[in-house]
Amino acid sequence: MDPHLAESPEIVELKMKTHLTVEAEPYEFTLDPASTALIVIDMQRDFILPGGFGDFLGNKVELLHPAIEPTRRVLAACRQRRLTVLYTREGHRPDLSDCPPSKRERGRLKIKIGDEGPMGRVLVRGEYGHDIIDELSPLPTETVIDKPGKGAFFATDLDLILRNIGISSLIVTGVTSEVCVQTTTREANDRGYRCLVLEDCVASYFPEFQRAALDMIKAQGGIVGWVSTSARFLDAFENLG
Repeated sequence: MDPHLAESPEIVELKMKTHLTVEAEPYEFTLDPASTALIVIDMQRDFILPGGFGDFLGNKVELLHPAIEPTRRVLAACRQRRLTVLYTREGHRPDLSDCPPSKRERGRLKIKIGDEGPMGRVLVRGEYGHDIIDELSPLPTETVIDKPGKGAFFATDLDLILRNIGISSLIVTGVTSEVCVQTTTREANDRGYRCLVLEDCVASYFPEFQRAALDMIKAQGGIVGWVSTSARFLDAFENLG
């Protein structure tokens, strides 16, 4: 190695101080806060509150509620450390031109996507139900990605935004674990992003799907990503000082 290219002990020590190591599965996850973003996936009223799309699908929406408080704590810590924060919302244009008929018809629901519900038109952009729950409201400076499908990279500018601001690692939170969270994590993995899913900051209407989704992400040496908890992630911040 060219000695002129070798890093000084001071630089090595500085890097060690500015990098976080999070206890995770299948092994520890190391990140540089400057190139890491927190992504909050679809924490929308339509999925989490009664009278929304999740409710119309016949789900118990309260099963998603335990993820709210851990996500709020992680969000606060990331803002304090000035990590990039992004949100996603699944929903469609008011004319439903970006909603495939097969998606609208699926489930044979009495109240479908685009129909009027207690929180406005279901999964339609600009409606009350489409927006993020109050506990996790985005700041005006934080990016919100509106997506028409399950994955946050499909038909959006998310990848372009992340690359332009130098993001290579994602801290993944949101709902639901086996649908939009897992789809987005797989899309991110295929594009070269390193993903850490915080298991208590994601949730499913089906406990068995929650476990299976997390197991699939961390299996085979982390074939899709890493899995940890909010407590371990916050501990890493505390150790940074």
